[in-house]
Amino acid sequence: MSNTIIQGLYAITPDLADSTLLFGKVEAALAGGARALQYRNKTADPALRLEQARGLARLCRGYHVPLIINDHVDLALEVDAEGLHIGGEDGSVADARRRLGPDRILGVSCYRAIENALAAARLGATYVAFGGFFPSSVKGGSGGAPLSILGEAKRRPGLPVVAIGGITVDNAPQLIAAGADSISVITALFSAPDVRAAAQQFSALFGEKAG
Repeated sequence: MSNTIIQGLYAITPDLADSTLLFGKVEAALAGGARALQYRNKTADPALRLEQARGLARLCRGYHVPLIINDHVDLALEVDAEGLHIGGEDGSVADARRRLGPDRILGVSCYRAIENALAAARLGATYVAFGGFFPSSVKGGSGGAPLSILGEAKRRPGLPVVAIGGITVDNAPQLIAAGADSISVITALFSAPDVRAAAQQFSALFGEKAG
């Protein structure tokens, strides 16, 4: 099982076809203190996904930050990413763990159900993610996940807990206070006028020194 600790700002990439633009934004986020990066592109074709994942893997290694691939276990293995994140429709947790081996990170979206987190933990998840907590134009949904599930997840499966869904610098503190070890951010980070400054602001919420 991976001993990488998921905590702090967990950046999730926006859907960008321009790889140069994507790499520039990601490097700014890493320089600003992002502690993990998830490559998520729902619109790219396989060739573009591979190109972008390879570039992001190089960037992340330079900053000693784990790269986690969304959904595509084959891609995670091909670019030697540190981990994989899967949702409810992305295959079984047990199969993903088997293919990844024991040492890579495996994150699982558990939505609003503690039972999903308990099952994921039994099957080899490294961290569990809950949401959405606030309305999100990217992830969809109107938010409304109960804050109490964060604390319950920390007590029961005992894995690092990630919050997702419409998170901003203004609403993130309540998630952290409720028990989130990490907050996943797309729009409020990568659409900010200054991505590095936004990453610094999010990182500071965890008491970390800004990058």
